[in-house]
Amino acid sequence: MSSTREKIFLTAQGQTNPFPYLIDVERAEGIYIWDKSDKRYMDMIAGVAVNNIGHRHPAVIEAIKNQVDQYLHVMVYGEYIQDAQLRLAQNLQAILPQSLDCSYIVNSGTEANEAALKLAKRVTGRHEIVSCKGSYHGSTHGSMSVSANETKKAPFRPLLPAVKFIVFNDSSTFDRITENTAAVIIEPIQGDAGVRIPADNFLKKLRKKCDEVGALLIFDEVQTGIGRTGTFFAFEQFGVVPDILTLGKALGGGMPIGAFISSYEKMQTLTENPILGHITTFGGHPVVCAAADACISVLRTENWIKEVNQKGAILEKMLIEDPAIVEIRRAGLMYAIDMESFDRVKKVVDRCLEKGLIGFWFLSCPYSFRLSPPISITEEEIRMAGKIILEAIEETR
Repeated sequence: MSSTREKIFLTAQGQTNPFPYLIDVERAEGIYIWDKSDKRYMDMIAGVAVNNIGHRHPAVIEAIKNQVDQYLHVMVYGEYIQDAQLRLAQNLQAILPQSLDCSYIVNSGTEANEAALKLAKRVTGRHEIVSCKGSYHGSTHGSMSVSANETKKAPFRPLLPAVKFIVFNDSSTFDRITENTAAVIIEPIQGDAGVRIPADNFLKKLRKKCDEVGALLIFDEVQTGIGRTGTFFAFEQFGVVPDILTLGKALGGGMPIGAFISSYEKMQTLTENPILGHITTFGGHPVVCAAADACISVLRTENWIKEVNQKGAILEKMLIEDPAIVEIRRAGLMYAIDMESFDRVKKVVDRCLEKGLIGFWFLSCPYSFRLSPPISITEEEIRMAGKIILEAIEETR
């Protein structure tokens, strides 16, 4: 990156951290990103679980171009009938249980979670929310309130009141879920905590507890949804259906989107007393909905979701044999790879970047590096990635 471009990036744009990657992007295609010097990077993070079907999938690009030729924004969400919204709503109905038949399209995963909390309070008439230790649900005030990383939260307090936390995989803490609880919000597989997978029957026990006290169960599948873990939605693997589902990231096929989904009856509570219970100007944007509809259609016709675990196992087997790897936790093509320390992880991730492979970090699991490649990745590309990572480990011992 030229010094002028880097200066503009670092001073004219708000920064999220002191150590950005600074890849100066020229183009992207499939599982690859090229910088302006034409260096190619294997994108093994997929924009943090966004580009599940790869960068610029032809079906998504075609859908975007077709919609742009018709119209862009015409009205705030919920007032006009628009083809792209209708197609997306029907496509979501086709891949979800009947009890999740009504979707509301918003702008991001964190907005989806904010809206889900509002919906739960509106349906139940209660105000208390229960979340999980280790959780991450977004960085807006409500989503941050039900996230667990106190270091990230402390500078922004006060946050939402009446939030309690249970322990992931520990049903003995369910006594914190009571008749005052509007909802329990949980990632069926915890992402930022380092890919924590629920123990047998944990989610079934949680579902039962929520039913006993009349609390709603919200599954945050912003990271795990849209094929990442080997099914369209991670909850399908555990025999539990939530009352409210939230999505984001991969749903848009590379475009910014979120969604909260519930039953028609529950969603109707946001339309009156008061009206406009949730409102968004750009939610359901026709270009974004067209992209999301195309993304789902691609995944319904390709075999990529069925191949996720087979592909994921190839890379896991390659890496776990290296003595520098302490543990690998994997859900489909979603990995947390533990090493002895953050410093060791940083050296490997930095060396991978030098060698043209993009990995990333977890906010709340510093001794792990994360991988979440496009699920469209081929077995040959998986093996190539494994070879690069193993070389980076060896070269930084």
